[in-house]
Amino acid sequence: MLLIVGYVIILAASVGTYAAHGSLAALFVPMEYIAIIGLGVGCFVASNSPKNMKATVAAALGLFKPSPYNKAFYVEVLAMLFEILAKVRKEGLMSIENDIENPEASPIFTKYPAFLHDHHAMEFLTDYLRMMVGGNLNAFELENLMDVEIDTHHTEAHAPAHVVAKIGDAMPAFGIVVAVMGVVNVMGSVGEPPAVLGKMIGGALVGTFLGILAAYGFIGPVAEQLEQKCAEGSKIYQCMKTVLLASMSGYAPQVAVEFGRKVLFSTDRPGFTELESEIKSRKK
Repeated sequence: MLLIVGYVIILAASVGTYAAHGSLAALFVPMEYIAIIGLGVGCFVASNSPKNMKATVAAALGLFKPSPYNKAFYVEVLAMLFEILAKVRKEGLMSIENDIENPEASPIFTKYPAFLHDHHAMEFLTDYLRMMVGGNLNAFELENLMDVEIDTHHTEAHAPAHVVAKIGDAMPAFGIVVAVMGVVNVMGSVGEPPAVLGKMIGGALVGTFLGILAAYGFIGPVAEQLEQKCAEGSKIYQCMKTVLLASMSGYAPQVAVEFGRKVLFSTDRPGFTELESEIKSRKK
């Protein structure tokens, strides 16, 4: 929603102020718009694999949805991690084998639907719990493996932002290309009256205007929003990693969960008392 609000402000500040002392009709040059859009789409198609294009479109559409990674979500995640670790501490690692093999039927995971529906986060957690149950890994080996997987996830999640940023970087140059094409057209009509030539030159300059406005006013903010979404989506993995490693190091569930709480962004981090109250209420 804020993206749309920002677009409205940008248009009001650019086109609106121009309209106060100029004619908006001068900015309506359909072929310039078609050329700029075509060049942008062509750059997108030519420089990306089908996988990257699909991921970029999906990520861009996701900007219009509210982020699921808020304080309520993290309260649920930390409470869920506490319940799993408490069960392990009380009944042993083998007691959660059925939970991690079939999370959709788990009496623990089904109580936390927001996390259960996050496929990637659920897979991350169950994979490492499975390794803890079936393997003999120490905390250092597991931490290294987690870091590699989180880095891989971050690289994949960052791809749409990188793609959009590159297209935004190219748009001013495309605007110059369109303007130069317009000037070449003007040179071929040099015998026309000054009024006609002035209109043609103005139309050519619209290409430069469109390229710069699209780059910094429309595409740049999308790339920045995607970058922020990427950072938000990575924090859940760091949280789970910290909790699991703290548990493997011998800390009690309550302390291990506190380790995970401290790595969250301040705007999404539940307070100690808030989380403790949530855990106690779920116990009852």
